[in-house]
This record gives sequence, structure tokens and C-alpha cells, in this order.
Amino acid sequence: MLIPLLRRHLRPYLGALSVVVLFQLIGTIASLYLPSLNADIIDVGVANGDTGFIVRTGGIMLAITVVQIVATIVAVYFGARTAMSVGRDLRAALFHRVGTFSDREVQKFGAPSLITRNTNDVQQVQMLVLMACTLLVSAPIMCVGGIIMALREDFGLSWLLVISIPALAISIGLIVSRMVPQFQKMQKRIDVVNRVLREQIAGVRVVRAFVREPLETQRFADANSALTDTALRAGRLQALMFPTVMLILNVSSVAVLWFGAHRIDDGSIQIGSLMAFLNYLMQILFSVMMATFMAVMIPRASVSADRIGEVLGTDTSVTPPTAARTPGRDVTAGTVQFRDAGFQYPGAAAPVLCNLNFTATPGTTTAIIGSTGAGKTTLLSLIPRLFDVTAGAVTVDGQDVRDFDPEDLWRRIGLVPQKPFLFTGTVASNLRFGNADATDADLWRALEIAQASDFVAAMPDGLESTITQGGSNVSGGQRQRLAIARALVARPSIYLFDDSFSALDLTTDARLRAALRPETTDATVIVVAQRVSTIVEADQIVVLEGGRIVGLGRHDELLDGCPTYAEIVASQQGVPA
Repeated sequence: MLIPLLRRHLRPYLGALSVVVLFQLIGTIASLYLPSLNADIIDVGVANGDTGFIVRTGGIMLAITVVQIVATIVAVYFGARTAMSVGRDLRAALFHRVGTFSDREVQKFGAPSLITRNTNDVQQVQMLVLMACTLLVSAPIMCVGGIIMALREDFGLSWLLVISIPALAISIGLIVSRMVPQFQKMQKRIDVVNRVLREQIAGVRVVRAFVREPLETQRFADANSALTDTALRAGRLQALMFPTVMLILNVSSVAVLWFGAHRIDDGSIQIGSLMAFLNYLMQILFSVMMATFMAVMIPRASVSADRIGEVLGTDTSVTPPTAARTPGRDVTAGTVQFRDAGFQYPGAAAPVLCNLNFTATPGTTTAIIGSTGAGKTTLLSLIPRLFDVTAGAVTVDGQDVRDFDPEDLWRRIGLVPQKPFLFTGTVASNLRFGNADATDADLWRALEIAQASDFVAAMPDGLESTITQGGSNVSGGQRQRLAIARALVARPSIYLFDDSFSALDLTTDARLRAALRPETTDATVIVVAQRVSTIVEADQIVVLEGGRIVGLGRHDELLDGCPTYAEIVASQQGVPA
């Protein structure tokens, strides 16, 4: 997966990569030319006492060094820009892909793993691109060029190259082959640490309320220790790599000096040529050593690329239509209809919902009630296509929701989820999620209906008051009212309230519903509720039990004709059913 991923995301930067290769080539050729000039200074200038030759050749070496430095700077600059750009593109691609996922795909990967893939895994691939641009391009050029130049200086010592280079390559290969499994384990254990930490931070109140700190501390310690042990095993192998390189490099240097001294003694080679051969051998082995940096990073980057590719290669189960359609004008806007609709999670033994048939029309309120686990939230999720039905159909304005352009469908719907979520920003910025063009007057109007204007007005900066991540600086009831106001700002044709009044006291609940009624006279309102008092005035009530509709009608009708609903009402009144 690593090669296809890089090939796809490096394609826009072929121009920059060409510059990197060109200047790395110039810098490497300059580096390879210097030992030969140094040999000439020793064998010609020093041996003959020719100061002029030494100065002239030294000047050439200085000029070549300047060229080498400039070429290296240019290559590193463009290489770094390319690497950072690839990292940016990967993060953007992952973010866009995750944004298309339905709840099913998000639950499959899990939020902690998706965060790790978009941060740590992308960073590993990004570092690999950076190292490749700065080291991998020059390493083969230096290795091949070094071999040619070394043989040009003295062919008699070439057998040392035949021994030292394969020895170094084989040693590194054995170490790297043992590092790959450790890196695979490491990325998975980073996911576990992120998940445990995220759960403990989000559930800190529950942890403290049940005095679970010692157990949670141990749970984090176990996950942390597993990650540490894996990292240490990979680190030990990585630490073994560099001494191995240095050992082979130093042994090779000693061998060159030992056998080269004998060749100088019998007149087969000059001192300058021996020094040049030694420099070329160092450059060759240094290029192999640079490749070891890549060898260290490639396994981990490969694992990360697989994880990134897994996300990018996953298609959402809620796919947009190939040819989106728009409902006809003769259909009343806001009509929602369930036609033998059903839903079953993948791999589940039984469907969550089945054979749902009812219609919600504009100007009416439809309430969904049932016991915990009856499928109320899942039913509501089928309308905006958070999930797709696995049987039957759900229609909006007479058209199957699967035939809508997703954005066209979402514009018709104002959703207040079961767990209201606010984004980091201000009260105004959160409310304008419903309508970016809403005026301050529109926002205050929505806040008044949602019974939220009093506490917003009491905030230091009113509409510009800060909202922290998730709305953690306001209470649960305030979050719910702000989420309701956000939906009102959008002014959709369909309102979906998923148990959105549960955190409100009965008085606030009654005032909010009374204020909401005249604002939704032309819209379809579908409410999931637990409290009967919230839905007693609904135009129709859908009673769910085991994913099936067991009652459909008004409050009075269901009290007489639906035992399940009568039991729910009796339980909330404290009277035996």
C-alpha cells in the first residue's frame, strides 16, 4: 500500500521532485569529485613541493564545496516542502473520507483509531517522504559513483568492496526484518492508549463517582506498558543497527589501510590514491548507512500507509446516487413516509427495525416512543441517511431519500441529536451552523423560542460568548436548548428531535413546546421522547416494541387500544398498568 499511496500523492509534485533529484545529483557529483582532487594535491602538489598547484587545486575544491552546499540546501528545501505538502494532502484526504462515512464506518474504525491515523500515521509517511528526498535520492548516486571512482583509483582493492557492501546490506536486512512486526504492534497499541485515555477523559465524572481511579489507572498503566514494551523491543533492534554499521565501516577502513599499505610498499598505488580510495569507501558505506535510516523508517511507514489506505479505501455504506433527482413541485414539502422500512446491522442475528409503515405530514407532530432499545433513534437516523434502510424505503417529499443529493436532503432537515454537541467557538458561530447568513435578530429569535435567551443574555459577551469544545462550559440543559435553537435558525421543512427535551425540567419543557408550536406550523415535526408529557398533544404517536410498530394513533386512542403504550403511561404516573 505504501508505494501506491506515495505514487498517487506525489504525482502533483513531480516538478519539485525533479528539482530535488537534479540538485541532489549535482551535490553528490561534487562530493565524489573532492577525494580525487585531494589525491592530486597529495601525489602531485605535496610530493613535488608545488605550492602553486596546491593553492589552485585547493581553490577548485573550495568552489566545488560551495556548489555542493548550495545544491544540498536547494534539494533539502524542495524536499521538505514536498514532504509537508504530501502530509497536508493525506490529512485532507483522510478528513474528507471520514466526513463521508456513515455511523457504521465510524463505529467500525473507532474515533481513537481515526485520530491516530490522521496524525501519527500520516506523520510517519510524511517523515519517510522527507528522508527519501534528502537521503534516498543521494544514496544510490553516491554508492554507484563511489564504486566507479574507487575502482578508478585502485582496482586491486576492489575485493574489499565486494565483501563490505554485501555484509552491511545483509546485516541491516536481518535487523529490519525483525523490526517490521514490532512496528505493526506499536501502531495498534497507540490506538489502544488513545482509546483508553479518551474514555477516561470523557468519563472522568463517572470514574470519580464510582471511585474507579485505581482500576482506571491500572488499565491505562497496562495499555501504556504494552506500548512501552513494544517500543523498547523495536528500539533495541534500531539501536543495534548503528553499531553494526559502524563496526563494518571501521573494520573496512582498517582493512583498506592494512592492505593499501602493502600496495604502497610494492609501488602499486600512491598515498594520495589510497587516501582517495579510503574516502570513496567511506562515502559508499555512508550511503549505505543513509539507506539504513530509510530502512528503519520504511517498515513503520509501510504499516502506517496500510492503515491510511484502509480508511481511504473504505467506501461509505450510504452512497450518493449516480444521478440525483429533485422531488416534483406537486408534492407537499416536508412529507416523510416509511414504506415497509427495516434496518439490520451487518452481522446481527435479527433486524433492529422491520415493517415500519407510517406518514408524517407538514403541520403535524409525530412522536416516537417505546422502551429502551426499541429502535427509536435508529428509526430517526434513517430519515437523514445516517444509516440506509436494509428493507423497504423511506421517502421525503415523495422521493426515496437514497435518490436525493445528500446536501439537498440535509438542507430540508433540522436534526437535534440525542447527545447535543457544540463546537469550539461562540454562541453565534454555533447557531450559524444552521444558517451562515442568519442575522443577530434571527439568532435571538431562535434563542427565545428555545428558552435559551435568558442565560445567553446573562453571559459576559452575549452571542459572542465563548463555547468550549463539546459545550463543556454550559450545562446539559443549556446545550440542548442551544442545539434546538441551532435547528430553528436553519428553518428546515422537517424537524427531527431525538429525545431533545430530556434534560429540561417540566416547566421549561412545556414553555419550549408552546413556543415551538407556532414556529413549526408549516413543517413536519418528528419527536423521539421518553416522557409521555412531552408527546401527549402529538398529532400521532408511533409506539415501538422490538423494532416493530405496535401502536399508531393519538394519545387517547392508544390508551384504550395499545397495551404497550398504556403500560408506559402508567409507569410514568406511578400507577400499576
